[in-house]
Amino acid sequence: MTETLDQNYARAGYHAHQHWGSRPALILIDFAMAYFDPEAPMFGGEGCQTALDNAARLAPVARKAGIPVVFTEVKYQPGGADGGAFYAKVPALACFDADTPTQKLAPPLQVEDGDFLISKQYPSGFFGTSLSPTLNWLKVDTLLLTGVTTSGCVRATCIDSISHGFVTLVVEDAVGDRAEAPHKANLYDMSAKYADLLSTDDAIAYLQRLKTNQPED
Repeated sequence: MTETLDQNYARAGYHAHQHWGSRPALILIDFAMAYFDPEAPMFGGEGCQTALDNAARLAPVARKAGIPVVFTEVKYQPGGADGGAFYAKVPALACFDADTPTQKLAPPLQVEDGDFLISKQYPSGFFGTSLSPTLNWLKVDTLLLTGVTTSGCVRATCIDSISHGFVTLVVEDAVGDRAEAPHKANLYDMSAKYADLLSTDDAIAYLQRLKTNQPED
């Protein structure tokens, strides 16, 4: 008898639950106008809009709890000279050239005093950036990932997150993609191997249970 994928994964021990830490950070991945402008080639539709709406609910809760709030943005020199093979592979990345309207952060999100902004040129928020040393300095042990797109920069950041030793949580209704199929498939795989999934409501409850967790002197 042929086993189902769920049965196969269960036999392998995939989807195991992690122990969530006491010093999380909230990561908001690439909520650029490129995904919310219907005229832009990167437009993500309803899936990305749902992610934005839920991330906008989560960010003020994190700030109130004293949790580090970290935004990532994709940003290139005009023409993409610093984008390398990735920029050459995906022409629509021109949406993220510096000073273009589509490169800007989508409202109602905004980088507030005390937040962090990490600029990157490649999918992962960790690759070629100061994200990991910043989180280590802040003594962060757990990352809550939100952002777009699930199958792209969220997934890449998720894999690098656990590779850098962080307990990784993906807020499944605060990440989004252009279509349901890649969104669901990547959530399933991230849950199996790299992260726990939780809802925005569960993430809010988790943060509200924690004491302010700024680094000790």
